[in-house]
Amino acid sequence: MGWFEALVLGLVQGLTEFLPISSSAHLRITAAFAGWGDPGAAFTAVTQIGTELAVLLYFSRKIGRIIGHWFQSLYKPEYRHDPDARMGWLIIVGSIPIAVLGLLFQEQIDHVFRDLRITATTLIVFGLLLLLADRIGRQDRDLDHLTVPHGITYGLFQALALVPGVSRSGGTITGGLLLGYKRADAAEYAFLLAVPAVLASGLYKLTDIGEGQGPAWGPTILATVVAFGVGYAVIAWLMSYIKSNSFLPFVIYRVVLGILLFVLVFTGVLDPDAGPVGS
Repeated sequence: MGWFEALVLGLVQGLTEFLPISSSAHLRITAAFAGWGDPGAAFTAVTQIGTELAVLLYFSRKIGRIIGHWFQSLYKPEYRHDPDARMGWLIIVGSIPIAVLGLLFQEQIDHVFRDLRITATTLIVFGLLLLLADRIGRQDRDLDHLTVPHGITYGLFQALALVPGVSRSGGTITGGLLLGYKRADAAEYAFLLAVPAVLASGLYKLTDIGEGQGPAWGPTILATVVAFGVGYAVIAWLMSYIKSNSFLPFVIYRVVLGILLFVLVFTGVLDPDAGPVGS
């Protein structure tokens, strides 16, 4: 992987990680169109560390309170019912599904799930599911209503994003909307819930960087830094946008992209397992 390729993929990661359009799908598609080949699950996981650092910075005060109050709840009874301590436990509970499923389906995540036909299908199906959730969800709950069963449900929807095209933020937000949460609250918990899962995945995949056919360290670091800067700007914009706007534009984009991807694969322009035919 060259420096220019890393720069482009870092920009793509930062632009798409928090939007409900699937960053892993866009990394896969961008590389295929450019003839670079699949950047791989390891590169995707490591560059997502950059975007999660953006989450840590954007929600730094809230995350600081959650961590501090959670630790105090372990030995101070007066913190047992503190909202921030409770949120810490709910993030842990919500992270269990993706941790378990990620380990169970590691081989499929690295290979089978990266087929562009699967990506096209999930872009369309989960885009339409997001539209449905946005239309029928009551949107009358905030994070004070979050319960352990709700946290697990959020976590199951987040785990669907192990398949490129689902979108970690889109899948988790969809789950929240179906549970009746407001858009901004569903998004906030989705972003907080992603932090331990993404950081753990990225750190786990660090051992694949610079090894064998894996991406080199230098370009991967560049992509991660770029993803951090761009991702911070995107998350700030999105949190403001969804307070008064629906997810319809993202749904339309997902469906159009999925259909285009199907056309390019079935007309032989793109190899579903690699890049453009003949590249």
